[in-house]
Amino acid sequence: MTENTDIVIIGAGFSGLYAVHKLRETYDLICFEAGDGVGGTWYWNRYPGARVDIESVEYSYGFDEELQQEWKWPEYFSAQPDLERYANHVADRFDLRKDIRLSTAVKSLHFDQESNRWHVHSANGDHVICKYIVAATGALSAPNMPDWPGRDKYQGEIYHTTQWPDEPLDLQDKRVGIIGTGSTSIQASPILAERSKHLTVFQRTPAFSMPSGNRPLDEEHEREWKENYSERRAQLLDTYGVSLIEYPTKAAQECTPEEQKAILEEGWQSKSAFQLMVAFTDVMTNRESNEVVCEFARGKIREIVKDPETAEKLCPTTYPIGAKRLCIDNGYFDMYNRDNVTLVDVKNAPITEFTETGLKTANAEYDLDVIVTATGFDALTGALTRIDVEGVDGLKLKEKWQDGPTSAFGFMVAGFPNLFMIHGPLSPGALAQMITAGEWQVDFVAGVIDDLEKDGYSRIDTTEEAEEGWAAEVNGAASQTVHHLAESWYNGKNIEGKKGGFMVYVGGFPRYRDLSETAVRNDYEGFLRS
Repeated sequence: MTENTDIVIIGAGFSGLYAVHKLRETYDLICFEAGDGVGGTWYWNRYPGARVDIESVEYSYGFDEELQQEWKWPEYFSAQPDLERYANHVADRFDLRKDIRLSTAVKSLHFDQESNRWHVHSANGDHVICKYIVAATGALSAPNMPDWPGRDKYQGEIYHTTQWPDEPLDLQDKRVGIIGTGSTSIQASPILAERSKHLTVFQRTPAFSMPSGNRPLDEEHEREWKENYSERRAQLLDTYGVSLIEYPTKAAQECTPEEQKAILEEGWQSKSAFQLMVAFTDVMTNRESNEVVCEFARGKIREIVKDPETAEKLCPTTYPIGAKRLCIDNGYFDMYNRDNVTLVDVKNAPITEFTETGLKTANAEYDLDVIVTATGFDALTGALTRIDVEGVDGLKLKEKWQDGPTSAFGFMVAGFPNLFMIHGPLSPGALAQMITAGEWQVDFVAGVIDDLEKDGYSRIDTTEEAEEGWAAEVNGAASQTVHHLAESWYNGKNIEGKKGGFMVYVGGFPRYRDLSETAVRNDYEGFLRS
């Protein structure tokens, strides 16, 4: 049976949930969610140790005053179960479930040029015709699975961190291997080490990480935030858009070595993962100043890890701090002092295949009962390119993006009218605070749709010229920072063969917001309405 509606929303994560709440005030809509529950990232990522790296009082919705006043977070940095519980509370409190179809993955999107309507097909057989698509598919939702040969012959258990079993695993007498040392592995590994007979960590590139200092949320801190939520939310969007942290007033070279050390030590103890990135005004723009912070962080690793050889393997030397997302941890480096933990360098001796009993590298074999793949995501583009998206004149999104993603402000792609992305490629994405920035982006898209309806337009598209202009802005912003000096999911280098330049806007959320709003005020400059 074919259904008709105004809007289809893809994804019931935090942005998708808010999109349902916001848009159904005016329009009929259907939200499709592939998972069995709501929460997006915090539904899928239920691996041991999963938790947010931004303070919970910040990482929450601001659209409803009663909600933000009544909800109580148990910790400064909330764990996955609490974040999923929050998402479910929001879905129930605002009766969002009636418009959400769970366990229903979108299979294809096809744009009909004659009717200016999208045809949406789900894996369950749904066929919905709608005017607008809001793709809240998530920046980090398409898991990257290693493709080494021999997987079928491996006799043990394999788990990707985004597909973790609901029930706890009994690892007490098992040899566990975890592949990857990004933020997921840094959170999961210490707990796996405690629960398993032996943990082998396969590291390609070491990560910078600092202690989270997570602890029960102080009532006075919570009360102070709740009394000033409106001001704090506005302040967040008027700063970089990531987190309300202490911003510096001096460059590194303006400080004596003693002053540098004192500032960095204070940042290390600050309990904010991002504080080291802004210890000085020029950490992210001056390589020499960045190296001061890098060496401080390496010194901390050498202090914590007792074995000098292991400590050096854990020290990042090939990229600046902050060029990849800075991690926070709860005992990650201390973990390597345990007798049941081994670090394996797979940069110089790569993994070559699965064996019947474990993994084989270029110079050794490892017997493992359980293999955990913490191998990241096909970030920013993967969730959409894994759907068959066809725009005008048969143009496929996957083909359009084969040499790298394009967009105007991260919202729209030329040739795909009436399709809006939230946290799309070339937006601030995961370098902004995802919930607050997501609310702003949903509000922006809602405003565009309202304008189209009010003025009697049937469709809106962007142009390749606008995409090129925005790409120049994105690349120009990145070139002024150290971000372009690392291979990461920011530029797709974590996926073999993935092409394209920098995929995240690092010019700051205030500039991003101003440029987006200016385009609308200038009679939708860079967009085509008809």
